[in-house]
Amino acid sequence: MNEQIYIPSLASTNAWMQQKWQADNLPEGVLVHTSFQTNGRGQLTNTWESEKEKNLLFSILFRPVWLSVKEQFLLSQAVALAVVDFLSTMADGFMVKWPNDIYWCNKKIAGILIENNLSGTTIAASIVGIGLNVNQKEFVSDAPNPISLWQIIGRESNLSVCLNELQAALKRRYLQVQQQPQEVRSDYLKVLYRYQQWAMYEDEYGVFEGCIECVEPQGFLHVKDREGKDRRYAFKEVHFLL
Repeated sequence: MNEQIYIPSLASTNAWMQQKWQADNLPEGVLVHTSFQTNGRGQLTNTWESEKEKNLLFSILFRPVWLSVKEQFLLSQAVALAVVDFLSTMADGFMVKWPNDIYWCNKKIAGILIENNLSGTTIAASIVGIGLNVNQKEFVSDAPNPISLWQIIGRESNLSVCLNELQAALKRRYLQVQQQPQEVRSDYLKVLYRYQQWAMYEDEYGVFEGCIECVEPQGFLHVKDREGKDRRYAFKEVHFLL
């Protein structure tokens, strides 16, 4: 699971992988990375800003046919944990903002986009796209809170070394999904941003103060408000306010 494909420029590594994984019978664990994305994507309609040759932009292919569709959030948790595992070798304080953004001190350092290709009740292929800010020194888009590893540790990092180490971390956490799924879930809570802390949120009913109580195995977030009401959210149904 260590194969890498480098393409200097791509519209999107996830889009490339979607076109190739089945037609070219790509092996599980193959990784495609690029120095520049012309149409890097985040969740839904979000885009991803990345200066050329400064950051990690890649997608990796998994074939978790043994994982049921109902359990697909486990893979999201494992991928987020792998990114935190890698970053934690460089500095402290990295967290996972539900469902799988990677944060450091209220700022976003990495985004993850997972696209699952289903076959009945199982996952035929999972394409995991990761954008990690490594050596970028300033950001010019209107993204509200980006940060890079360079801004945190004050020095540049070797992108090839970072990619190899992150690929290894992804492999370890992927195997953990197969062998110790409950540990993945418990480890996720240990680094969950704002877990069991009072903070401000906004949903369709307005702004409120709440405390994250738990995350369901299917990925739904539970936030308790000051009146003791349990509020249950799917992705994008609640906004974290700073």
